[in-house]
Amino acid sequence: MSSYIVGLTGGIACGKSNLSRALQRAGVQVIDADAVSRGLTAPGGKALPAIREIWGDQVFDGDILNRRALSDRVFSDPEEMKKLNGLMHPMILDAIRRALDAWPGPAVLEAPLLYETGIDAWCDEVWCAYVPQREQIRRLRHREGVTWREALRRIRSQMSAREKAKRSRHVIRTDGTKEDSARIVLSLWRQLPAVQHEAEGEPT
Repeated sequence: MSSYIVGLTGGIACGKSNLSRALQRAGVQVIDADAVSRGLTAPGGKALPAIREIWGDQVFDGDILNRRALSDRVFSDPEEMKKLNGLMHPMILDAIRRALDAWPGPAVLEAPLLYETGIDAWCDEVWCAYVPQREQIRRLRHREGVTWREALRRIRSQMSAREKAKRSRHVIRTDGTKEDSARIVLSLWRQLPAVQHEAEGEPT
């Protein structure tokens, strides 16, 4: 198991990915739950047969998952979302656990549903990317091309960004520039005693 685990979470469209990329560019080991999920649903992915069995051919283009079609189905119906989470979460958590077991040093676990899935219990501390809800809606509409109502529905399908921030040790506001957000998260990382000890060659 990694010697020190920082959970990185936040609401949808709150800037987690920019923080994660900044850490990766600095050489930090980042385990990305969304990347794990995409791997499971990529062509030939382990989750595809079960997804086809539950939602049928209408969420596929041939052998390729139509992510937009699946998203439209599950974000509009809490019961459908529950089915998808019940299918995907055990596979994702198993892959994350194996990745953490294989990495001996400090690591970041980036997971939008960190609290919802209970894997905050695996972390030594949690950091939260945060912007106000109005900025989440603006970003989501720009990124996904959805209506205001659909953006709000997607945001409300998760624990609120405010609640995640309340539960976390550090809250990183990401409504400034990407460069400012990157500087903040890298400064937090370098201040961790576990990271300083590793740099000095001391045991953690």
